[in-house]
Amino acid sequence: MCTPASGRGRVRLNVGGRVFETTAATLAAAGRDTMLGAMIDASWNAPHSTPAAEYFIDRDPSSFAVLLDLLRTGALHVPPGLPEPTLYREALYYGLLDRVRAARMGEFDGDRLRLSASVPGRAAGDPTAVRAAPDGGCCVAHGGAAVRVYNWMLEERRPVYSLSHAPVNDAAYLDAATLLLAARDRPGHHGKDTGGGVAAFCALTGEPRHRFRVAHGREPRSFTAGALAVDGAGSTRVFASCKGRLNEYGVGVWDASTGEQAGFFYEPPGCALGDAERLQWVDDTSTLMVATMFPCADASSVALLDFRDRSIAWSWSDAGATTPAASLEEKRAVDAVAMEDGRTVCVVNQYDDLGFLDLRKSGAGGGVRWRSRSKLLAAMVGGGGKKKAKQQGCGEEACYPKLAAHGGQLFASTGDAISVFSGPDYVLTSTLRGGGDGGAICDFSIGGDRLFALRSEENVFDVWETPPPPII
Repeated sequence: MCTPASGRGRVRLNVGGRVFETTAATLAAAGRDTMLGAMIDASWNAPHSTPAAEYFIDRDPSSFAVLLDLLRTGALHVPPGLPEPTLYREALYYGLLDRVRAARMGEFDGDRLRLSASVPGRAAGDPTAVRAAPDGGCCVAHGGAAVRVYNWMLEERRPVYSLSHAPVNDAAYLDAATLLLAARDRPGHHGKDTGGGVAAFCALTGEPRHRFRVAHGREPRSFTAGALAVDGAGSTRVFASCKGRLNEYGVGVWDASTGEQAGFFYEPPGCALGDAERLQWVDDTSTLMVATMFPCADASSVALLDFRDRSIAWSWSDAGATTPAASLEEKRAVDAVAMEDGRTVCVVNQYDDLGFLDLRKSGAGGGVRWRSRSKLLAAMVGGGGKKKAKQQGCGEEACYPKLAAHGGQLFASTGDAISVFSGPDYVLTSTLRGGGDGGAICDFSIGGDRLFALRSEENVFDVWETPPPPII
């Protein structure tokens, strides 16, 4: 190759028999570490070489036209007849795959989300959890030992299997290349390794990287790991709710880089930490939110753990608001999320009502401010006024509402839809409902500028993303 017109003139390319003419500046915009950028970079070409009249590239011309337009305008316009996998393959060849991904999606905005894909799964079990990856991919757990992993192009990678094929309770991304799995201990399992606990795997190959062990009194113990969380953007610590065989219940913490146990917060009386089904790091207070919810526990509770002095900085429970013979008509919190303002925890009950807890108040003074469910019910009416069921079947269990907070917005799943609440008062501003008849949403996750919603009946997950902003 050679440098045409001192890197400033026109360049003629024949791609798969179709001729393109552009400028050296346009190709240089691809970057020196790409094939197109190297074509006009003097350091990649022989000195004193004669400029070629035309470069021939034996690749797909339709995809090249889209990529060249992306370099010219910064916008990605894919014609209807061009399959996205073909475009991604060609972008990878030219070194432009990251640029294509950046141009394909805009900054996450719950009120501008559009359904971009519905991906069918092949697992035999009922879906239980979906987790978004930082790079726009995701993983799906089905209650068994295998976790299905997808890259940001929604291509399925090799499944990740838990150690000794123990049933998986939760999954979390430490980073885009590292997947954490929390698995169930199997006391009756023959052999030394029961497979329970927490382990890190390569998200690309499925190979195990490290096992996070728990020791009590310097004695290694097997345990069941429930919910997982990592702390903040740095992801320096890993947390998991733990249940040991000898009533060693609590929350374990490990150094993410070394895998060594950094501490264990033992469960105090009346605070079911080991059964927690949601953990969330709260940046503003440097604490860990631990939520144990109905129906996995008789009473729902939320606590903020401060690992610096191993104290409970704040707590709430509905144990005093319910009776041992509580009926299903009583409001029971089934999920919780710490809001990004650092002052509020939002809970949702089995009737889709939203409730808010003030972190500045604790105990009896920190009651739930329940909000009328009328706003959520408005999101559940659609398709000719047909009202969706409040709870729909999700395997053998009900698909209870789920919550998430992202970008100053609150998201709540209700039946087969997700409601988006915005503003300081969290007013209902949008409703997301996928196509088809895949049943209720049993879980959803936000990350990598995407929202993934796992459906209960057809073993499928919906992918929602924000389109790039309009040019004008």
